[in-house]
Amino acid sequence: MAPTSVETEEVYDYIICGGGTSGCVLAGRLAEDPNATILVLEAGPDSADLENVHMAGGWTKNFDAETDWNITTAPMKSLGDRSVKVSRGRLLGGSSGVNGTLCVRGTKQDYDDWEMEEWTGEKMFGYMAKAETFHPKPWFKEDPNVHGTSGPLHTEPHDLAPISELVKESMIDAGLPYIPDMFSTGEVPQGCGDVVRTVHQGIRSTAADFIIKGCRRDNTTIKTEMTVDRVLLEREDGELVARGVRVVEKRGRVVEFRARKEVVLSAGAYCSPAILMRSGIGPKDELGKQAIECQVDLPGVGKNLMDHVLCFIFYEVSKPHLTNDYLVYHDNAIASTYQLYQEKKSGILSTFPFGIFGYARLDERLADAPLWRDAPRGPGRDPMGLTPSQPNIEFWNTELYGGPKQFTDFPIDHKHAFALCTLMFNQHSRGSVALKSKDPLENPVVDHNYLDNPLDMLVLTEACRFANEIVVKGKGTRDVVKGSWPEHLAHHTHATREEWEPYVREHATTCYHASGTCAMGTPENKNAVLDTRLRVKGVRNLRVVDMSVVPKVNNGHTQMVAYGIGEGAAEIIKADAKAGKV
Repeated sequence: MAPTSVETEEVYDYIICGGGTSGCVLAGRLAEDPNATILVLEAGPDSADLENVHMAGGWTKNFDAETDWNITTAPMKSLGDRSVKVSRGRLLGGSSGVNGTLCVRGTKQDYDDWEMEEWTGEKMFGYMAKAETFHPKPWFKEDPNVHGTSGPLHTEPHDLAPISELVKESMIDAGLPYIPDMFSTGEVPQGCGDVVRTVHQGIRSTAADFIIKGCRRDNTTIKTEMTVDRVLLEREDGELVARGVRVVEKRGRVVEFRARKEVVLSAGAYCSPAILMRSGIGPKDELGKQAIECQVDLPGVGKNLMDHVLCFIFYEVSKPHLTNDYLVYHDNAIASTYQLYQEKKSGILSTFPFGIFGYARLDERLADAPLWRDAPRGPGRDPMGLTPSQPNIEFWNTELYGGPKQFTDFPIDHKHAFALCTLMFNQHSRGSVALKSKDPLENPVVDHNYLDNPLDMLVLTEACRFANEIVVKGKGTRDVVKGSWPEHLAHHTHATREEWEPYVREHATTCYHASGTCAMGTPENKNAVLDTRLRVKGVRNLRVVDMSVVPKVNNGHTQMVAYGIGEGAAEIIKADAKAGKV
């Protein structure tokens, strides 16, 4: 992209490039210093008037629209050359405004495995709690020691649909005991429980709440529909220093903003590495292909891409009103359901249609698999690199037919269906993000390389077999499951791993937990992009603060991790400023 003219505008202390989850948290916390000035640049629109953001049940309407980055992966050989849509929120609040509202924190060991003093499990759980104000319900037995009470993020438990109560009974029957708040405490690798949601009184709470509503401050400037092209670098005394950013407005005008203290990239695992590469920071050979002069040769930029691979297994239910399909798909039910939400902020559209959740270890189930048995493992670790305190997989059920937008076999003919979802942790396969061109308005090339490692395929295949057994054999669900939806392998109770593998390869999809492409690391780690305080190697006054910084993705969902990274980054940046290390 070659702009004909560039206009220079205001100067701020901190420029945060990306108004997503971590970026909004960071902006809100830095703004607590009344003497600091903060600029938040967001590529998407303001979210204040976007009904399908605040109404959690409208989540799919945010995709394939201006509120979605609309990124699709390159064809992946490991999935039979399939491409997968990897939607991300492109709006103020980022993916916190379009995700599943789930607060699954993982285990403390997940963060201890990073081996960084600034990011221990104890500190990360503290950061996640700091972001939260938890609202209890009479039926839910929460652990008060792990929940926050004063953060801008409002959370509460989810009331289960009847099908979820039955799935819970089947999970317990399969050896996953019920422990209500296990996904907040992170202390149990095998069990089932309720997951707290980022919804309160029928309205989704997002990261934008850190800089709007009651947290809006005069020292914070928010500019939406502004796409960051690159960081403005200057050389001072032989050292590269970040002095601002170049931005493209929606109408095409190119603007530069200047930073007195720091530039912070918070554009996510796909876009933060792209901004670095357009700025001349990244793998030298790849930058050369785009005719970009290399300022800092950092081979790890755009590498180490991780996600949690997910499979939906659908079942038809023989009894009415166990699932919530009748409230959405049957006849004209959606009209009254929508009216209920508009009038009372209640009903199925006021929440996200996921039910009960479970964690499981697979040691015993995989003991007879030669690949598992003979795989190398570290001391006290399984072949996936996990300790006995960390789960291999996660299960949860949908409370009606639904999921990613490719699932379109809606039960409009008065049928009822749900899915049991299977998520794999700590995958070995790694993907990449690369530039397609220098144009900041063109999405990067994303290759997740899902299930490329044979151990990943083995674990996810066995996990799907386990999920199917829970539903088909479990005492809560076995008498109400009529068959699979639509027809596939799910109704077979004795299928081998080899028989399940083609299904897994065909149906594996993203859980929207992209991470790791600007990973932190110690000085001896040549592939690390950042130091342990989130500073870009070789450049002063430039940091990255989002899920791209994690060296290894947690064994849970990433929403609360993104909040925790924002909270932790704010403390680090404040401490460095106080110590004169800016």
